[in-house]
Formats: sequence, C-alpha cells, structure tokens
Amino acid sequence: MSFKINIIKDKLLSENWFVLRNVTYDITDPRERVIRHKREVYDRGNGATILLYNREKNSVVLTRQFRIATYVNGNQSGMLIEACAGLLDDDSPEDCIRKEAIEETGYAVGEVEKLYACYMSPGGVTELIHFFAAEYNESLRDNVGGGVEDESIEVLEISFPEALAMVREGRICDGKTVMLLQHAQLAGWLTP
Repeated sequence: MSFKINIIKDKLLSENWFVLRNVTYDITDPRERVIRHKREVYDRGNGATILLYNREKNSVVLTRQFRIATYVNGNQSGMLIEACAGLLDDDSPEDCIRKEAIEETGYAVGEVEKLYACYMSPGGVTELIHFFAAEYNESLRDNVGGGVEDESIEVLEISFPEALAMVREGRICDGKTVMLLQHAQLAGWLTP
C-alpha cells in the first residue's frame, strides 16, 4: 500500500529547546482520495536507551529523575524510574549510550548489544529511540553516576523480580523501560 505525500506548508513555530513545526500536507491514498491534514510535529532529535543487567545478581540498573512532562500530566512527584537514556546529538547510537551509561549510572560498559529501534510517539514526535542492553558488574564501575551538571539522577540497582513487580504496579511506567524489561524476560537473560 503506498501513499503520495504533498507538503503544502511547513511553518516553524518554535526552536527554543527543540523544534516545533506546523505542517499542512495532502495525502493521496491508494484509492486516489486526497485528504488534507494539519499537524504539529515536535523534533527533539533521536535517542538511545540501554538496559544494564547482571545475570549473577539477577538485577538491573535503572535511574530515577524528575520529568516535567510527567508532572504536568498528573504524576504528582514528577519522578520517573527509567532505563538510562539520552539524545544522540552528534554521536552514533552506540557512542551515545556508552557516554550516557557512564554519566548517569557510573558504569563504563564496553560491548553493547543493539536490540532494535522504535518510534515512541509517532503521532507528533519525530524521535527514533535505539534500544541496547549490556551486562554490568562492579568491575565496570567508574564513578557514582548521577548525571552531568544540570541533572540530578538517582542510580537504582533493583532485583529483576522487583522491577517486573514495579511495572505491574505502575511504579515503572516509562515506555522504553517497560519494553527493555519485557525484552530481558523474553530473552531469558534474568529470572522473573
């Protein structure tokens, strides 16, 4: 099934933190119907995320930090438990996630396994997230983590069964983190 897209207008609304555009376009479907849409598209860049897991301890390393978007959407504390992640900026996904892992968690992971890439909110956000996993142990500990100057990140080492329980109970409600934990369970890396 193919569609023909014709951009009518692409108006810049904001380029404050990221780029927000208003796009008007015509889409012609396979039955030759032309439908006009007007949408706002938020471009925040692409990112990468990683699940750090330890088979011997049957545990994962996650982070907790304040997320304003969750706060304004009903998360009373604004705190979110999530897998380590960051924007690519000018880095490759692999370089980005190694850098983020050491900054946020303190673990200097070497080899990372690329799992997949997903659009997380394709109805209005351009972001493509690259998903990774890597085993960690104390020999990879480089620092205490916590992020860079403008970040305040708490590093959490959680047993895998507890992490899965936190998903079931809604205490872990970040999409990328839920996907990574489910992947770990399906792959059999850890014991539920």
